[in-house]
Amino acid sequence: MQPNIGLEKDVLKQDNVLLNDFLSDLHVLYIKTRKYHWNVAGPNFMEYHKFFESQYKAIEAEIDEVAERIRQLGGTPLATMAEFIHNTSLKEDSGKPTSTADMFKNLLSDHEQIVRELREDVDKCDEELKDAGTADFLTGLMEAHEAMAWMLRKYLS
Repeated sequence: MQPNIGLEKDVLKQDNVLLNDFLSDLHVLYIKTRKYHWNVAGPNFMEYHKFFESQYKAIEAEIDEVAERIRQLGGTPLATMAEFIHNTSLKEDSGKPTSTADMFKNLLSDHEQIVRELREDVDKCDEELKDAGTADFLTGLMEAHEAMAWMLRKYLS
């Protein structure tokens, strides 16, 4: 049963495409952050290990929120790694060892890319699709990624 919430079927479809793209980005970012949590080393191991854990747990919660928003809008969340890799704009991390500094740089770059994309998606939802609900939802997520990027940036300053 399709939602009857004042949004045309085409708008719901466009919302769900951009939300599934974001869901794909979140999965790639989650896996990368989790990998770094497992593989960080050095004198600040415990601090970094806990820091990466706090970030992947926040991303994990977002994944659920985005998937539920897709369902609220009558869509079906993507659910396979193949779909996530196909629909993400982020690059998967290599299987090679990564220095701690590069871990922070890679995650910062990904969060900043997500913020830029979310900013565009917010504008599209608000101005083009006239979907204030999804625009507001994405704005909150954008702000969360701005905060995560800020924290990563502070480790690099």
